[in-house]
Amino acid sequence: MAGPSQRTLARALETLADFPEPSAALEQYLTPPEIAAHICHQTRLQGDLDRWVVDLGTGTGMIAIAATLAGAERVVGIDIDPDALAVARQNAARIDEAGHGTLEWLRGDVTRPPLSLTDATVVSNPPFGAQRGNRHADRDFLETISSIASVSYTIHNEGSQDFVESFATDEGGEVTHGFSAEFPIEKRFEFHTEAEQTLEAEVFRIEWD
Repeated sequence: MAGPSQRTLARALETLADFPEPSAALEQYLTPPEIAAHICHQTRLQGDLDRWVVDLGTGTGMIAIAATLAGAERVVGIDIDPDALAVARQNAARIDEAGHGTLEWLRGDVTRPPLSLTDATVVSNPPFGAQRGNRHADRDFLETISSIASVSYTIHNEGSQDFVESFATDEGGEVTHGFSAEFPIEKRFEFHTEAEQTLEAEVFRIEWD
């Protein structure tokens, strides 16, 4: 059965709340509704919603909720921040629990995920590693993803293609799709000097062996 269009998904996601007090250390930026909608629209077109969908570092639940709206029956969002998970729960309730599938929220460290899966579809917006103490954070996410996923969709800073492809190859995976995306960021931390800036991001679909 056909699911909602990408545009319909994006419009629904625009109503979701942002982090009330975002953490710079955790690089808590709201995933743009357009990117979340694009990712989850693609997961449906590629037939990747017929298994557990795991949103690592779910934050406010943007991508997890998008996945349920797109038609996933079993979705779990994982985050280390209990305050972010509280917002995610509120966001899900805001749009009728996000859909008709099972949507769960778990608190946990992405490097030690509190679940046992080996054939999941992972959707994730990892930290870009922009903060000094957070270098290579996206690598930590990919290491976990490679152990629990059969396919994944992840958002990275522009210029990450060589790194992502190399990592995937080393772990027996293959990048099958990629697309560029604009990632608008409003001023939220002291080190931001502009009211808003737009980062160029890249999204990759990886099939893991």
